[in-house]
Amino acid sequence: MAQKTYSAYTKDATRLLGATIRAERKQRKMTEQELADRTGVSRSFIKRLEKGDMSCTLGSAFEAAHVLGIQLFDMGPSRLASELQRTEEKLTLLPKAIRQKTKVIDDDF
Repeated sequence: MAQKTYSAYTKDATRLLGATIRAERKQRKMTEQELADRTGVSRSFIKRLEKGDMSCTLGSAFEAAHVLGIQLFDMGPSRLASELQRTEEKLTLLPKAIRQKTKVIDDDF
């Protein structure tokens, strides 16, 4: 299987998230194992996350950030919930599936 390639932006964002988690963990004087226990993952996952490993799951990365009090969006929990509701309402108005348009073959010659 070929290795997935990522844009420089995605790589930088992932490394920034990992570095932010590591800095906040250290500032709180929390060990990797303590954060892993509170997040429900292994210590090796925390090590990979803090290094910006692209294979770390998004949910676990968000949970680690939450445990440390890192706000990932520029809004508090209540605004985040209302924005989520607004987006879900918007999604109900959009098509459930997007299909590739079929090409019409003009065979009238």
